[in-house]
Amino acid sequence: MGFMHLKPQTHSTVITYAIVIVAFIVVTLLDGMGLISNSLSGQLVPICAYVSLAVSLNLVVGVSGELSLGHAGFMSVGAFTGVIVAGCLARMGVESELLLFAGSAVVGAVVAGIIGFLVGIPVMRLRGDYLAIVTLAFGEIIKNLLNNFYIGVDDAGLHFSMTDSSSLGMSQGTILINGPKGAVGIDKISTFVLGVVVVLITVAVVLNLMHSRDGRAIMAVRDNRIAAESVGINTTKYRLIAFTVASALAGMAGVLYAMNYSTVIPSQFDFNQSILILVYVVLGGMGNISGSIISAAFLTVLPEVLRPINNYRMLIYAVVLILVMVVPHTKVYQRAADALRERFHKAAPKPAALGALPAREIGCAALRTSGAAAWRGWAWRAGAAWRG
Repeated sequence: MGFMHLKPQTHSTVITYAIVIVAFIVVTLLDGMGLISNSLSGQLVPICAYVSLAVSLNLVVGVSGELSLGHAGFMSVGAFTGVIVAGCLARMGVESELLLFAGSAVVGAVVAGIIGFLVGIPVMRLRGDYLAIVTLAFGEIIKNLLNNFYIGVDDAGLHFSMTDSSSLGMSQGTILINGPKGAVGIDKISTFVLGVVVVLITVAVVLNLMHSRDGRAIMAVRDNRIAAESVGINTTKYRLIAFTVASALAGMAGVLYAMNYSTVIPSQFDFNQSILILVYVVLGGMGNISGSIISAAFLTVLPEVLRPINNYRMLIYAVVLILVMVVPHTKVYQRAADALRERFHKAAPKPAALGALPAREIGCAALRTSGAAAWRGWAWRAGAAWRG
């Protein structure tokens, strides 16, 4: 069976993984040949972090159909949790950078997932603009709480204060988080290889959830909430699942991001950061995982590529954003896209004539043409998809 004859779901999944793997191979080869500048090479880990953040947010915005503006808050929870875990492990004598990163990433994802679950319990009962405002507020609350945290570690263990660093009561130790100054003296252990691994884990989790029984229930809630409830789907539960998983993945991406810098401050994870991640999702396509990967990578590296023309860099960046939003809706683009689909995809079989169908199928087709029957047909399909 050829590649073009795969099921659409499998076809899309293969393309998504291929994009990540091919990009990794190409970048590694170019870097080995010295064709990537030092400034661009320094952006490889942040690109991986933003790709993971865009894919995880797409689970909430695109797949679940909810507007969340607090994704950077969960990213910051993972980032600072990872810094604390790495500092404690290093104090215990762990020297392997792989173990330090793995332990920080796992704990950071778990803590961010727990915070996301606790935040999601009240938040997921809201919809629309109310949900966006509340998630924005929680993101700002998390940032301001981190501004008041002072955490250090010594031989006696962790020390915590919300006053100042002198009140930690450490004789000889290391300050891990110093209030508004953030985390300082971080060991830079994030690498491009680890970044690609984080991206692959994020893509695998999101795609497997989308194609699972729970994922079909989440999309049923997104498409028609009332119909989903009518077939017994717990809408709050499945929205909470998507929100919690996305929060955990954002925490893991936050660890990757923080471990790439020597200093990270809470103000880096503000409202603008959440909007930036949302822009990646919207430009890549709602629910389109491969689109999120491409848009996040392209828009993260674009300002760096335009650095030689610094005076016009942001102007060109803004023009590119507008074109990316406008061009896909033009008739020329749509005609070209349709032509490519016809060229590379096998044409769908034409529906059989009404007279060639059995009488029972003719009756079902006639029923589905009415509004009430169409409603029942949608509800039945949603229930069947949810039941697996």
